Amino acid sequence: MDKLLFLCILSLPLVLALPFGEAAERHPRSAFRTGRSVVLATHGMVATTHPLAAQIGLEVLKRGGNAIDAAIATNAAMGLLEPMSCGIGGDLHALVWNAKDGKLYGLNASGRAPYRATRKLFAERGLKEIPQYGPLSWSVPGCVDGWDELLRRFGSMKLAELLAPSIQYAEDGAAVPETIARSWARAEADGRLALTPDFQKTYLPGGRAPKVGERFANPNLAKSYRAIAKGGRDAFYRGRIAKEIVAFSAKNGGLFELRDFEEHTSTWVNPVSTNYRGHDVWQLPPPTQGIAVLQMLNLLEGYDLKKMGPDSADWWHLFLEAKKLAYADRARHYADPEFVKVPVAELISLPYARERRKLIDPAHARTDLEAGDPKLSHSDTIYLCVVDKDGNCVSLIQSNYAGFGSGMVPGDLGFALQNRGTLFALDDKHANRLEPHKRPFHTIIPGMVTKDGKPSFVFGVMGGDMQPQGQVQVLVNMIDFGMDVQQAGEAPRLEHRGSATPTGIPAAKDGGLVVPEEGFPTKVLDELRRRGHRIGPAQQNGGGYQGILIDRKNGVLQGGSEARRDGCAVGY
Repeated sequence: MDKLLFLCILSLPLVLALPFGEAAERHPRSAFRTGRSVVLATHGMVATTHPLAAQIGLEVLKRGGNAIDAAIATNAAMGLLEPMSCGIGGDLHALVWNAKDGKLYGLNASGRAPYRATRKLFAERGLKEIPQYGPLSWSVPGCVDGWDELLRRFGSMKLAELLAPSIQYAEDGAAVPETIARSWARAEADGRLALTPDFQKTYLPGGRAPKVGERFANPNLAKSYRAIAKGGRDAFYRGRIAKEIVAFSAKNGGLFELRDFEEHTSTWVNPVSTNYRGHDVWQLPPPTQGIAVLQMLNLLEGYDLKKMGPDSADWWHLFLEAKKLAYADRARHYADPEFVKVPVAELISLPYARERRKLIDPAHARTDLEAGDPKLSHSDTIYLCVVDKDGNCVSLIQSNYAGFGSGMVPGDLGFALQNRGTLFALDDKHANRLEPHKRPFHTIIPGMVTKDGKPSFVFGVMGGDMQPQGQVQVLVNMIDFGMDVQQAGEAPRLEHRGSATPTGIPAAKDGGLVVPEEGFPTKVLDELRRRGHRIGPAQQNGGGYQGILIDRKNGVLQGGSEARRDGCAVGY
C-alpha cells in the first residue's frame, strides 16, 4: 500500500493541474518529452540528489517523523553519499514552513571567519586574494549547529534516531551512482586533493576514486556521527571533533582556534519576498544571494513573457539583461548584514525595479555592467525538499562550496572542511571584505513559493552562480509557460557567466558569456548573437533541481527531480 514512487522511467509527463492556478497557457515547448515523469503522492514526499538518501528521509516520514526530522536524516545521508558536495564540514541554509502556526522561518546556519583571519595577515603573506583551497580558505562549519537549531525548534525525533541509517551505511558501505562517480573521478584527477594524505585515506580508498556500482564506506565518518548522536552539537563545537580540527589547523597552517567553534551560533532570520504574478516568492536575505532571484523577477514582471513563449529570443534576451542588472547589485552590496548595511528593502522594491528596467534595451545586450567573481562558478552543493502529511515544508541546501571543499580532511574525522572563506574580498572598501568572525558572501539559496498565505511550491537549483538564474527559469517556466514541476526543471537552460579576472571584479566589457545546454533552440541562439550576446559552447548548467508542488485542489503532492543528477523524488 505504501509503495515508493520513483522517477525512474521514460514516459510522457502527465497533464496535471497547473501549479499556480489556471492563468498560464501550455505553450508548445511545455509539452516536450522529459526523461522522467512527475511523481505523485498524497501523504508525504522527499526529493534530493541521491535515491538512497531520499528513501531514508521518506522512512522517517512513514515512521511518524515530520518534515524537519526527515530533512535532517536526508542531509546526514547526503554527507556520506555525495561527500564532494556536502557534509558536516560545510554550511546550511533552510526555509521552514511550520504548519502549526502558519508561518515561514529562515535559518542561516553558515559559519564565520576565524578570529585570527585579518586582511593584514594576508597582506603580510603577500596574498592579493584568499586562496581557493587549503587551510586559509576555511570558515567555521555551520551544518551541525543548523541541525540542532532545526531539531530543537521544530523536530519531533531524537538526533540519534535520525543519524542511525547514515551510521549504518557509513560502516557497511553504499553503492556509488553514476553522476557522483564522475564527480569523484574529477577530484581524483585534481592534484591538490590526491596529494593530501588524509584526503586520500578517506576518499580515495585503494588509491583511487570509487567507480560506478562500487561500495564506499567511511567508518571515520560513522565515528563522528556517533559522537554527535550521543553528545549533540556540543560534540562538534566543544568536544573531540573541534579539538581535532583545531589541532589539524595548527599543524597545517590554518587560523582556527577553539573559540571559533565555541562561540559559533546559527541565526534565525526573517525571509524576504516579492510577488510575481500573484505568487509570493521567498528567499533568505544576505549574506546569501537569494534576493537576486527577487530582483530578477521584479524586472521581468514588466514584460508579457507568456505572450513571448519559452522559445522566444525576446524572453531569453530579457532574462539575460535582468540577470546582469541584479548581479551588478550583488557584486556591490551583498555581504554579512551584521557588519555592513545591506539595503535589502530598497533592492527588492518595485520602484527600484522600474528604474533599473529602463536600462534594458530590448534590441541590444549590455556590455558595461560588473561581471562578478569567477570563484562563484563552483557548483558542488546538494539541495533537498520535504513536505509531510501535516503540511510542514522544508527547503534545505547544504554545501562544502567547491568539490570536497578545501580539499583537506582533518585527521580521522571522515569529512572535508569547506572552503567558503575564499569568497571574502581583501579590498578594504568592499562590502564583503574579510573581517574576523564575519560571514562570507554565500551562494546557496533555498526557495519557496506561497499562494494565498499557504505554501504552494518548495524548490531549489544547484550551481553556484547558476542558482538564482536557475530558480528564475524554473519559476517562469511554471508560472508564465505552464510547464509541470518536472518539465520546469528539466528544460534546457541558459547561463550567463561574467568575465572577471581572478584578482578582482572589473566591468564585463564583452558582456560576459552565454552558455546554452544541449537541446537549446539554435534559432534563439542565433538571434541572441545578433543582439550582441557572446555565445559559448553547449554544456550542462547547474544541476540538482528538486521541487515539490502542493496541489491543494486534489490533495496531491507533485514531485520533480531533474535528470542532470542521480536523485529522485519519492512519496507515499
